[in-house]
Amino acid sequence: MRPTPRLSALSTAACLLALTACGGSEDSGADKPKLPPVPTGVTAHTSSSTTVHVMWNRSDADKVRRYEVYRDGEKVETVPGKRHMVDIEGLKPSSAYTFSVRARDAEGKLSKPGEAERVTTPSAAEDDSEAPTAPTGLKARADGPHSATLTWGKSTDNKKVTSYDIYQAGTRIHSVDGASTTASVTTLRPETRYTFTVRARDAADNASEDSPSARVTTEAGADDSGSEVPTDLQATVRHAKDGHHLELTWNAPSVDGEVTEYEIHVDGKFRSKLTLGESAPKSTANFGLPVGKSAKTYAVKVRGKLLDGNWGGFSKEVEISTGKAGDGDGGGSSDHEH
Repeated sequence: MRPTPRLSALSTAACLLALTACGGSEDSGADKPKLPPVPTGVTAHTSSSTTVHVMWNRSDADKVRRYEVYRDGEKVETVPGKRHMVDIEGLKPSSAYTFSVRARDAEGKLSKPGEAERVTTPSAAEDDSEAPTAPTGLKARADGPHSATLTWGKSTDNKKVTSYDIYQAGTRIHSVDGASTTASVTTLRPETRYTFTVRARDAADNASEDSPSARVTTEAGADDSGSEVPTDLQATVRHAKDGHHLELTWNAPSVDGEVTEYEIHVDGKFRSKLTLGESAPKSTANFGLPVGKSAKTYAVKVRGKLLDGNWGGFSKEVEISTGKAGDGDGGGSSDHEH
């Protein structure tokens, strides 16, 4: 009787290696990195002949740090993880576009795309200079500590109302399409009083007057928006022929959003405003403030406008002395709690 053939140890190892390479192992793929969740509920509607408003459902995953918006497969916008809408501008009238959104986590991994239906911008109405009528009967209802629902009466236009823009304290914070007369506003703060208005807009970007305002106070709850105060405010003095200049730097509020507007207050009074462009660095702001030729000590503080349209808290106040022209640059600063 012939003995049963046996595989050598080398042959056995080769077989196992071949199975693994061909995906025969039961554990194959177990170590693949987990991607962020695919954004859901992606929608796109035309705000004008050159603008599309893209929205999606914000993920509950804590690890999503950014959303990337793509137009016809090309990335055109990046927004913080706590936002879930953006206006895409500079489009062509009477043109079809497809928008998608992908989530990126703290480790840089990118989700698969969530896609919206194809949208076509309206034709340009070059001869249209007539604005829509103002929305009527605006009402606001708090839906908890972080959101509110707005409703209003529709506007009319000689052509067509293409969108409604929602403003809070003079800042546009949301938009919906022209067929809607209701909107859900999120990223609000608990126990905070808000004043909303709505404007109608047509394809030629003619905007109506503001609707009557509606006020609402959000309900109590945990404030998870993070620090709303600029930090590490520093001031130095630069002497020039036209007088002294305060050179200010500070770190942006850590609210997982891009704060692009600041107020500078000197000696307790508003002195100047800084508006950063979209391409400007958002983590640290720099500002030069002329203060005249007199030798004097100034108390300076700054605050930023947050995503809900309200101003955040003030930074620590710093004192800076201009001294005398010719004393040298770089007078130091000290900070105080106020």
